[in-house]
This record gives sequence, C-alpha cells and structure tokens, in this order.
Amino acid sequence: MRRLLVTGGAGFIGANFCHYWAAGHPSDRLVVLDALTYAGNLASIAQLETRGALRFVRGDIGDGALLGTLLKEERIDTIVNFAAESHVDRSIEDPASFLKTNVLGTQVLLEAARAAWNTPAALASGRFHHVSTDEVYGSLEHGAAGFTENTPFAPNSPYAASKASADHLVRAYNRTYGLPSTISNCSNNYGPYQFPEKLLPLCILNMLEGRALPIYGDGLQIRDWLHVSDHCRAIEVILQDSPVGETWNVGGSTQDPNIAIVGTVCDLVDAAFAAEPRLATRFPHSAAAAGKPSRSLMQHVRDRPGHDRRYAVDSGKIRQRLKFSATTDLAAGLADTVRWYLANESWWRSVASGEYRQWYARQYASARD
Repeated sequence: MRRLLVTGGAGFIGANFCHYWAAGHPSDRLVVLDALTYAGNLASIAQLETRGALRFVRGDIGDGALLGTLLKEERIDTIVNFAAESHVDRSIEDPASFLKTNVLGTQVLLEAARAAWNTPAALASGRFHHVSTDEVYGSLEHGAAGFTENTPFAPNSPYAASKASADHLVRAYNRTYGLPSTISNCSNNYGPYQFPEKLLPLCILNMLEGRALPIYGDGLQIRDWLHVSDHCRAIEVILQDSPVGETWNVGGSTQDPNIAIVGTVCDLVDAAFAAEPRLATRFPHSAAAAGKPSRSLMQHVRDRPGHDRRYAVDSGKIRQRLKFSATTDLAAGLADTVRWYLANESWWRSVASGEYRQWYARQYASARD
C-alpha cells in the first residue's frame, strides 16, 4: 500500500492521474495538495473526494510548514509533483510567478521530503517523482532526431527555464542527499479536464462559441502529442519499476503541425454537429450551427516570442527498459477529447470564467496588432 501526496492534483494532468490511480489502486491513500490558482479546479476531482477516494488539502508547495505537517500526519511515502505554472504565454507576461512556483516551490517540496524521510527505512521506501516537460530541451530542427534523456537543456521560454531549473534541483537532491527521486519529461498532453488556455480545449471552446481560432505564425510548429491517459500509465510504470535517480522521456510518437491538429479538431466538431442536430441549439453562435465549416474561424496571428519550432522526444529508453509505449491513437484520442468537452459543458463553463476570458481577449488583441 502506497501513501501518495499528489501536488497540483486539481490541475489537468494531476486530476487525470488521481482518477487513474484511484481506479487502479483503490487500497492506496491519495492526498491532493493544490493551491487552486486559476488552472486548478476542485470540480475535476470532486467525485473522488465525495466517495472518499482521496483527501483534498488546499495549499501551496511553497508552504514548508504545511508540507511538514502533511507528510508526517499522512505518513506519505510517495510524492508525485505536478504542481507548476505551465503556460508559456503567461510565463512571458509574468516570469516571476513561474520561478516562485516551479523553482522555489519545488525546492521547498524537496526539502520537506528530505526532512520527513530522515531514516534509512524511510529513504528505502520513499519516492519523489517530478513531472517535467520536453520544453527543457529547447527546439529541434526539421528532420533532427528526437530529444533523448542525455540531450543538453536549452530552454527558450521563462516557463521552460523554470522547469529545467526544477529538474536540476531534483537531480541534485538525489545526488547530494540521496533523496529517492525520478523525473519524467513528457511531450504535449491532451485530453479531459484541460484548462482552456491550452491549444486543443481553447480551439474546441472557441468553435462552440463562434470565436476566432488564433494560429501562431504559419501554424507549422510541430509537437509530439501524448494522450493524458498514456502519461498517467507511464508515471505508474515509473513509480513501480524505475530505479531511483533515473530520468525518462515520455512521448506519444506523433508529430503533426499545429495547424493540422486544429484542422482535424474543426472537422471533428463539424461531424459531431452533423450527427447530433441538438448541438446547434446548445451552441447557436458556433460556425457549425450556421452551416459554416469551423475551419473558417482559423486566423493567423503574430507568432509568440521565442516560439519553439519543433518538439519530439525519443521514448526508446522507457520503451526498452520499462516496456512502456503510448497506445492511444491520435485520431481516436482527439475524437474522444472533442466528445468529452461536448458532454461536459458545465465543467468548462465554470472554468472558462471572467479571468480566463479577459486573459484570452488580451492575448488575442496583442497578437493581432
């Protein structure tokens, strides 16, 4: 039986992980720590809390006193750290908040784990898993081989730099203090419960409300798309089978340009409207309700500063050594994602509140200038 602290567990990937872990490991103890900033949504894990599958604690990973109490009180032996500011555009606007959470917050969490696991037995049974990103590696040229775990870090945004710094801290605590840690660097995740500032939910919601679909630059930026369920499964494999001190790249092995991904989602939304006429009544402002293709909403805008052209990770290490491979086909995963947002309107209506709308309007206006 594990006793897990899941930081950032009310966010996109963290919430999916909680659902996945609770279903597959019902005898384990799940404790979620989340500050419930704009991207954290308690509704994403409310069902789990209601049925007693987890305990939720509102708090910040930078609060060392709270962490010390929680780790001792719950006898935590496993920490999975999802807590992070994660949107590149916001990091360009406000890099200080990314350093505060992603770097200093991670260090406080590491120090709390080191203090709590202060015996040989606790160190032998403990595991600190840090969830990171492929953006720490920088940008790939067209045709270049994917990032490996040995690729030097070359972050190009404040967000990526903050995550690279956190990765270094986790590695340092393992090498210096013997803290039993692992790291995973994942590619672009998509799926249920994703906050609508990210590309896919932003486009789905904008289509449903008849708003423009902003395409940065020429839209030919390439990302390696990983369904969040595959990511959760990868973390499970790492927690169960990885030696401490290891870093693992986790990718979906799909490399389509952003503009093609958005076009596919447009077609999926249009197909859903054609199959279900009542959607036109639910979403009267959508292009599909007016008989127009959702692709007509696509608009090219000024590119993001420092925008990485291509990401792709080489997942050979985790495939060969831990026998893990992503199994969700991109077309099927995108279709499932569109269906989820159509079926969960109340969730995203509550999430896409005034703060998000103001941020979107500000970003889109500046991009068009």
